[in-house]
Amino acid sequence: MIRNKKTGVFTGTMIGLSMAISSITYAQDGPIRIAYIEPLSGPFANVGDAGLKHFRFIAEKMNEQGGIMGRDIEIVPMDNKQSPSESVQLLQRAVDEGINFVTQGNGSNVAGALVEAVDRNNRRNEENKALYLNYAAVDPALTNERCSFYHFRWDANSAIKLEALANYMKTQDDAIEKIFLINQDYSHGQFISKRMKELVGEKNLDAEIVGDVLHPIAQVRDFSPYISRIQQSGADTVVSGNWGNDLSLLVRAIDSAGLDVNVYTYYGGGLGTPAAVGPRGEDVLFQVTEWHADVNVDEGLEDYEKWFQEFKKRYPEIDWYYHRIYNQMHMLKKAIEEVGSSDDIDAIAKALEGMDYQSPTGTITMRAQDHQILQPMYISVMDTEAKYDADNSGVGFRTVANIPVEQATDETSCNMRRP
Repeated sequence: MIRNKKTGVFTGTMIGLSMAISSITYAQDGPIRIAYIEPLSGPFANVGDAGLKHFRFIAEKMNEQGGIMGRDIEIVPMDNKQSPSESVQLLQRAVDEGINFVTQGNGSNVAGALVEAVDRNNRRNEENKALYLNYAAVDPALTNERCSFYHFRWDANSAIKLEALANYMKTQDDAIEKIFLINQDYSHGQFISKRMKELVGEKNLDAEIVGDVLHPIAQVRDFSPYISRIQQSGADTVVSGNWGNDLSLLVRAIDSAGLDVNVYTYYGGGLGTPAAVGPRGEDVLFQVTEWHADVNVDEGLEDYEKWFQEFKKRYPEIDWYYHRIYNQMHMLKKAIEEVGSSDDIDAIAKALEGMDYQSPTGTITMRAQDHQILQPMYISVMDTEAKYDADNSGVGFRTVANIPVEQATDETSCNMRRP
């Protein structure tokens, strides 16, 4: 240790060595920490808060069973205000604090920034790498041209979801003649706008696209001008990848205007949307998901039924919605225990590649080529007679299409660089 004669401040190697030893000891003996980088303020705060409760609940349940290799799991919330640049700064803060795992899902624009930042950090910082666990950002580019060895996605990408919706819509040809597309104006919504037009032709849907709108994300408070355009188009069907308040406000505006349209969504089953429409969404509001509550009733998943009932008792204001978080956390645990360390990020990533996991809904696989999860999917519609309601709305969902894992897939152009 060296003392500056002018200032009297001690600096140098002893302090640095002490901090390094403290950090190493904490990393080995303290909890396994996961940085949760999501909006915890602003228009999407409700979505970020719901995800945080999911992660904290599952961490608590896993800790009761011994955690990971006897170490507790700690979720560290970080408010990105839905900003890509803020998210990159939070990633750096997490790495500086010795946090090896980051998770995020709301906004593929944020996800893209995190993929680049994680790759950059791991090239420059061999001794302190990070792994990005994506539970909800669905832009197909993230597992295609922008794929990364250090990024894993537990949600079906947008191409898989849209393919499933289009296949189901094909069976409803008599009810679908005019389709209106309305989506948030960023990569996820732009993909749906482009790809849905192609699928109408590829699937030989006897329908036409009569409207295509991209609106600013998290900025629209009054959707009535867009509803007027839907009404003027004569559409009988709306397709939207909106999420959070952008979906809740859209669906509420459709309902308030009395439009006689079916609404096909990615995220219609939670986070405020069922409450926004209530019983009027019966047989009208569709969603494509990896799970919904009545799947447990249909397929006899009693243990998992107890799981989400306990979550509901803990957080009566929301439902257990993110089944993919359950899968993500258990697969991460399996990978770390296989490696025998939470510090060797490259080895953990290799353990996740190609991993099969027996989820409550069936065997799921993390595709090694691009780190895209492959899992069974469900299309469901609102039903007042469902056993479990959503968002305390009095209306739940019933399955109208069960998509086996071998059909819930797509090709990938990923050409991944591996260490």
